[in-house]
Amino acid sequence: MLQLVDFVARNRFFLVFVLLEVFSGWLIVRSNSYWGATYFNTSNYYVAKTLALSSSAQEYTHLDEVNSDLAAENARLNALVATLSQKNAKDAPLGYVPDSAFNSRFTYTVAKVVDNEINRTNNYITIDKGTSDGIQPDMGVISATGVVGKVRFCSENYSIITSILHSQFMVSSKLVRSKEIGTAKWPGKDPNFLDLVDVSRYTKVFKGDSAVTSNMNSVFPPGIMVGKVKSVTVHPDQTFYNISLELATDFRNLSYVYVVKNRQLGEQEKLKQRIGDRQ
Repeated sequence: MLQLVDFVARNRFFLVFVLLEVFSGWLIVRSNSYWGATYFNTSNYYVAKTLALSSSAQEYTHLDEVNSDLAAENARLNALVATLSQKNAKDAPLGYVPDSAFNSRFTYTVAKVVDNEINRTNNYITIDKGTSDGIQPDMGVISATGVVGKVRFCSENYSIITSILHSQFMVSSKLVRSKEIGTAKWPGKDPNFLDLVDVSRYTKVFKGDSAVTSNMNSVFPPGIMVGKVKSVTVHPDQTFYNISLELATDFRNLSYVYVVKNRQLGEQEKLKQRIGDRQ
């Protein structure tokens, strides 16, 4: 307190000068309509700018909540899209009506990426959901834009995902326009491109065509984007195309993913096991 009194005493003439300047300005604004209008217009402008900056700062601090809400909404929409696409399958024969359990067999859990590798030959992703959230090994993982990978290991609160950028990861994919089915896998080089193999050279493949997950997947719902055809080549002595796909998922900016649970997967696997037991 004594320091404040000492400061005022030492700078009393300057403080009186400032107060007189402020009072003079107030008198000019009050007695002159032109300067009054100018003052209020200018002050309103800077107040509006200040409020806009304050609002932007508040929105920025809540971006994580907004992203989380959007991810939850996307999970709900993914489930709805999977159900509707199964009900209205264009390539289904006339008279085929899948039951409601088959339509709604896929459910989605939102998870946040806490670690992500893209520069290795075999890349993995860590997410913040585990067995306590119902996550189990071999579940598929997608993003808002396309396929991401498959769950490999789980702890109570975390899971490790085998990324699609892994030399051993493969996913059955279908070209939308030509309807041809092949296998998409990463050649281990550029994290932006995949190879699509086992597509016959005797069919027409279009550059820019979309490759999506096929109906042959038990892990992923059909129709999830894998990538787009970037280039198509073939050697004279080959029976299959060399197709390069530009990945749909941007792994450098991966923040949220959706873990896909096929509620009928156990039933499918048990039937396959019975075939093996009979052989």
